[in-house]
Parts: sequence; structure tokens; C-alpha cells
Amino acid sequence: MKIALVGYGKMGRAVERIALDRGHEIVCRVDAGEDALIDSTEFRSADVIIEFTTPATAVDNYRRCLATGIPLVSGTTGWLARRQEVEKMVDESSAGFFWTSNFSIGVALFQKLAVEATRLMDGYPEYTPEMKEIHHIHKLDHPSGTAVSTAEAMIGASGRLDAWTENPDEAADASRLLIRHEREGEVPGTHIVSWTSAVDRITLEHRAFSREGFAFGAVRAAEWMAANRPRGFRSMPDLLGFSL
Repeated sequence: MKIALVGYGKMGRAVERIALDRGHEIVCRVDAGEDALIDSTEFRSADVIIEFTTPATAVDNYRRCLATGIPLVSGTTGWLARRQEVEKMVDESSAGFFWTSNFSIGVALFQKLAVEATRLMDGYPEYTPEMKEIHHIHKLDHPSGTAVSTAEAMIGASGRLDAWTENPDEAADASRLLIRHEREGEVPGTHIVSWTSAVDRITLEHRAFSREGFAFGAVRAAEWMAANRPRGFRSMPDLLGFSL
């Protein structure tokens, strides 16, 4: 499989290592300021594009990449306020778009468990749900995309919750799920969902040890997109075969 990389920072390099180990070829690497390479012959020879950049540049990258007709896989977060715009691009493109806030297979399983636990805990209003995410100091957006997608899945499964908030005062309303965030050292990513009562606490946690799990999931997604070439907006449930 021939891969074009858009974004050649830590995640791009981790993706490259995993892809090469799995026998794939990197035909083009587009780093910051090298957008013209998207129009190159090498870039357009790719079977799939993998994009990890920044919230400020992601949507413009999507526009240019989708215009090539090559399947696109992205893990950039912080752009969801423009989701409708991106969905329109995808609908108008012949290329499929695979996006998730977190490519870790473990995170997908964590989110599934969080949804099932939410359904169970809905029957016990003495327990208040809360979430916390911890990431490295270089992460620009908060709460993390994984926290947001997990929260939205929990809200969809709950009869008690109707929104999430970062404001503790708003969380006094039982219908608001509080998300706290911390930025610490080089932590690759920790997400914790808890349900607390006056007498105890139940906790569900996913703790990443490195970026390798994210990179492996991105390459798996790219393999799936290149092999199946589905149109439309795709995500981890399509790859793993279960719904949240």
C-alpha cells in the first residue's frame, strides 16, 4: 500500500514506523509549509492519505486532500465546530473520509464500556458521572477530542444527561456531564470516567503508554480504507464492527 503523509511531527513519524514495519511504502511526506506537495505526482500516486496536523490547518488540508479522490484518514482534533462544513466536503467528494479523535483500539473499547456503564448507572441517580482527561503540555485543544466523543456517546446513551461542560458551576445541574482537563509533561493520553455517590466511587480508565497504539490504529484504518474504498464519513465502529 502506498501512503502519503500530511503532517510529519511525532505522530506522523510514529505512523511511518508502523507502516514500514507492516510492509507499506511512504510515497510523500508533507510537513508544515509544504502544502504544494499535495499537487505532486508522488502524492497523487498514493492509495491512501494519513493526516495528523493541527486544529487550525486540518479543515483546509481535508479540502485539498479530498479533492484528489484518494481515501483520507485523519486523527487531528479541535476542528469539530466546523463538522458540518467537513461533512459537506465529504458528501461532495468521491473519496471516503475516516476520522476519529483517537485511533487506539483500546480507546474504542473504553468508549463502548463507558456507554454500557452509562446505561446501567442511569438507574442510580445517587451517582454523579464525571470525566477527566490528562495529556502532554503540547496538546492545544481541550477537552480532548476523545473526551468529547466519549461524552457525546454517553449523553446519547443516557436519559439523565443532555450536554457536557467544562464549567464546574454548570455541572451542578445533574443533566450536565463535567469534563476536567490537565496538561502534564509528556503524557500521551489518559481518560477517566467516574460515577461518585456520597459513599463510594466507580471508575473506568484508559491510560495510553505511548503513541504507538494510536499510530497502529491509524495504519489499520488506512489499510481498511484502501482495501474497501467506502464513500462517506467513517470511523472506528466501521473498522471494528460494533456500534456505540
